[in-house]
Order: sequence, then structure tokens, then C-alpha cells
Amino acid sequence: MKWKNISFFLQLTMLLACVNAEGQSVENDTLFYQLLRQAMIENQIIDRGVSDERVIKAMNDVPRHLFVKESLRDLAYADGPLPIGYNQTISQPYIVAYMTEILQPDTHHIVLEVGTGSGYQAAILSKLVNHVYSIEIIPELGKEAANRLDKLGYDNVTVKIGDGYNGWEEHSPFDRIIVTAAPEQIPKKLVDQLKSGGLMVLPVGKTSFGQDMRVVKKDKTGQVTTQETIPVRFVPMIHEHNE
Repeated sequence: MKWKNISFFLQLTMLLACVNAEGQSVENDTLFYQLLRQAMIENQIIDRGVSDERVIKAMNDVPRHLFVKESLRDLAYADGPLPIGYNQTISQPYIVAYMTEILQPDTHHIVLEVGTGSGYQAAILSKLVNHVYSIEIIPELGKEAANRLDKLGYDNVTVKIGDGYNGWEEHSPFDRIIVTAAPEQIPKKLVDQLKSGGLMVLPVGKTSFGQDMRVVKKDKTGQVTTQETIPVRFVPMIHEHNE
């Protein structure tokens, strides 16, 4: 084990002792979650090669534990996905950071996100871009995420309930598109709504046991190229008629 990890766990143990001694709730202790976030960033994100300082800062600034069920908050910074209800998950922290980095977000970008989920990925992006338009097909999740984002002050995120395969024509073309569920094939309407010079990141595959992450680029002439990066595992992207 690395010395920085030993140091972290010693700090965390001391903090927990203080919290318990004072009879405080760990769930409401900001310093507790800050320490967990620091460990997450060092051990799960930086150590795995994510180096964009803006992405790392966003991952540190957004309180991930507020985007999961209260009963799971102490697991929010663990190295894996967590259930958020309705057979959906919040993605593993590393995957969120990885997808955000390869999306190459910039402050002037207008971004489409397909699959709002709990709103965590949208919150990360909100720190990095001009505006995020996010689509969620499950009404209950979409409403919960919109309320959560509004309550936490992420005012440059707009959420709607709808079928992500259709994109969001009204606000297209988009500088960037990110998809957080896996279609069997790259949706044509999403490619059509990608701006020339734009980039889309999404998992693609026919099985829920595994997919490939794809980076789709559209050059200034409108020509589209696709590159596979890493194997991933996401929930399937569904159509409205499958609900």
C-alpha cells in the first residue's frame, strides 16, 4: 500500500473517531466526504491516468454522495457503480472522469447528455461547459434529478423527459454529446445533431455484459469517424416503446 494511502486511512480513522465521540451524523459531516473524495481522486482517477486538471477539479467540487440514495452515501466514493433505482446505476467514478476527459469539454460548449440518471454526470459537466441539456427516459428519475440539480445550484443544466435516441433537435447542433447508457448501434439522430467539428462519447454494444467505449468525431466537412477505446459495462439504452 502506498504511503499516501496509509496517511489517508489514518486521517479517516481519526476523523471517524471524532465524529462518533461527538455524536454527530457521518452523513452530514462535510470533512468526512471531502476525505473520501480526495482518496477517490488520487487512487481511482489520477492513478489510472486521468490528468486533465479541470476534470479533476470538477470531480473534487461535486459532492457525489448527494447524488445517491441516503442509505448508500457512505459507499458513494467506492470504486464501482451504485444502484439509483429503476434498474439504473450511477457510473463508477473513474468512468465518469474518463468519459469527461475524452469528451474534451470547453467553457463555450453546449452539451447534450443522454441518460440523466441521478444527475451526477450533468453536474460534473456543468462545471466545465456553458450549458448541459440532459434527457432521461424514466420520468421518476428525470424529475428527481432535475429537482436535485436545481436544489444544489447547478443552474446551467436543463433536464427533460424523453427518448434519448431522438436527441434534442430544438437545441442542436451540439458541440459535444455524451451518452451514459449503451445502444446496440450509434444512434443516427445523435450523429446528425452533432456540430461539425464536434465530438460524441458513448458505450456501444449488444449485450449488457460488456460494450466498447466509442469516440465519434465529425470534422468540419461533416465526415464522421469512430474510434474504440476501452471495454466498459453500462445499462442498455432503451426506447420509449420498451418502457
